[in-house]
Parts: sequence; structure tokens; C-alpha cells
Amino acid sequence: MANKVVISTNIAQALTEAVGEVKHDRLFLLMDETTHQLCLPVVKDIPCLSEAIHIIIGATDTHKTLDTLAKVWTELGNGGGTRHSLMVNLGGGMVTDLGGFAASTFKRGIKYINIPTTLLSMVDASVGGKTGINFNGLKNEIGVFNAPETVILDAEFLKTLDHENILSGYAEMLKHGLISNNEHFAELLNFDLNSIDYQHLAQMVGTSVAVKERIVEEDPLEHGIRKALNLGHTAGHAFESWALSRKPYLHGYAVAWGLICELYFSCIKTGFPTDKMRQTVRFIKEHYGILPVTCDDYEELYGYMTHDKKNTAGIINFTLLGNIGDIRINQTANKEEIFEMLDFFRES
Repeated sequence: MANKVVISTNIAQALTEAVGEVKHDRLFLLMDETTHQLCLPVVKDIPCLSEAIHIIIGATDTHKTLDTLAKVWTELGNGGGTRHSLMVNLGGGMVTDLGGFAASTFKRGIKYINIPTTLLSMVDASVGGKTGINFNGLKNEIGVFNAPETVILDAEFLKTLDHENILSGYAEMLKHGLISNNEHFAELLNFDLNSIDYQHLAQMVGTSVAVKERIVEEDPLEHGIRKALNLGHTAGHAFESWALSRKPYLHGYAVAWGLICELYFSCIKTGFPTDKMRQTVRFIKEHYGILPVTCDDYEELYGYMTHDKKNTAGIINFTLLGNIGDIRINQTANKEEIFEMLDFFRES
């Protein structure tokens, strides 16, 4: 499952090398409407892309669908794609997830390269070979594990992001900090998100990606320790699904709120230090605000948690921590405990 991750300071050189390493007959460049407008200008004059056939899809998670996937397959076919073609995915996690899935299934699989353009996709979606689409109202319900040939991380693209998208990606970095070590986590809590040093941020992205890579290499198909990466996500995905029909939030906001819930469980179930939990909750509330759930929403949130892919035989499964870097997978909670967790979330 390992793919090559390049932390680039020269996108032209990095992309030329990555494309040159894969023998191909046709080159396709997949973008969404946003990255076509904001990110294509960064790469459009690179000679290796001069022959590329552009495929443009709708932006945001609402287009991460079977219809969009079919459109990409159709355009690959119409553009003369064969089993020896190569696709470059230029975009956030939605583009790299859907593009990776399209590449993995077209002609039973063509090779692909990811250039993640959002902070979230750099630290989360671009590494680990998970691809997929949303289906039947559930996130990432259909997909395969299939790693890209190369992932290129370049700080240039971070400058195209608004503050909310920086924060969304930063939540996954906080999660990586919590599952790695005190030093990296302290660096994350002390970083000034209100006046961003992009070079420093790119270095932290490198550290964050290395945390994820280490875990994915140990457990490529998520049978054990890879579940560490689910910290914050059991509650977070429920918040995200709940918000979809009301006021959608970016994925990272939902994860940040999920971290509040799951650090609370970590305190009461696995002995996580209360002071570190409170420090993290303060940081999250200061930057992400709070999700306006009420007691009336608990049943619905609980329902979403029962659908989580990580569950076994209907038992809701959490990844918790005994301390920073001390990962406790396969922790469970019953309905009453989950309602108490949601009380804590609302009162914190």
C-alpha cells in the first residue's frame, strides 16, 4: 500500500519526475470547479501536463457520487484511456478519493498521482490508499484500498485556501498529534493559526503525514492499529451526517468536535489526563466554535453512530487514548454512556 510522498518546494520538478516515472499512453488531469479556477494556474505551464486531457467535476462533497464517478469513467473512455493511461488528481479529499476510485476501477485499474490542494487532503486523504464515494446517504460507503504512485505535497497550494479550510485540515493534524507524542502535539497547540507561517505549516504537515504513514504501513487494511486514525471520527462522522441536512460543516470541524467527545471518553474510560483534555477542548472551542446540538438530537446522532463502518455486530466502536501517543483501539460504549458524552459536549 505504500506510496511515495514528496514534500515539494518546486512543483514543476516534483510533478515532472512523478509523471516521468510511470510509463503511460494518455495523461488525464482531474479537477473540480474550484481547483480548476484556483489551482490549475499553479501547474498549467508545466511541460509534462501540456498533453493532458482535462476532466472537470462539480466541487464539494455533494458531488462525491455515483453520477460523478460515471462522468469521470465516461470522459476517460471518450478521451482514449486504456489500461496504460495515467491520471493526476488535483484537488482536495473529494477529488483524490473519487479520482482514486475512478482510476482504480477504470479498465480494472490505471495508475494515478495525487496532488492534494487542501490542508485536509494533504494530511488525511492523500496517504493510505483509501478511495471512494458517498452512497445511499452514507459517507465513503463504496470504495477500495489502492494507493497512488506518488503524492506531492506543496505549500504553494495552502496559500489558495481560506481560513475555514486551513482549520478543517488542522483538526486532522491535531488528531495525528494526539496519537503521536507530546512534543508534536505541543507544537500544534502553540502554532499561530491567525497569522500563518506557511513554511512552518508545511514542515508540520510533513511530520503529520509521517505519523499517518507509519500507522498505515503497520496495518494497511485497517485490521488493528490503523484504527488509531479513527480518533474523533465515530462522534465526528455522526456530527457531520447530522449537519448535512441542516447547515453542512467542513469535515475537520466535525472531527474537532468529535475529539472533544472522544477525549471525554478517554478520561473516564482509559485514564487520559484531565488537564490535557481540557487544554485541547479550550483550543478547539476557541478556533472551531461549537455545534448547536440539543438533547432532542441525541437519538438521531446515536443512530448515525450505529451505522459507523468500524462497528462490529452493532456494537459502537471508539478509538480512545490512555495518554498522548497511548492508543486504545476497540473501546465500546452503550447508548446511556453516549448520551452522557453528548451532555459533556454540550456543556463544555
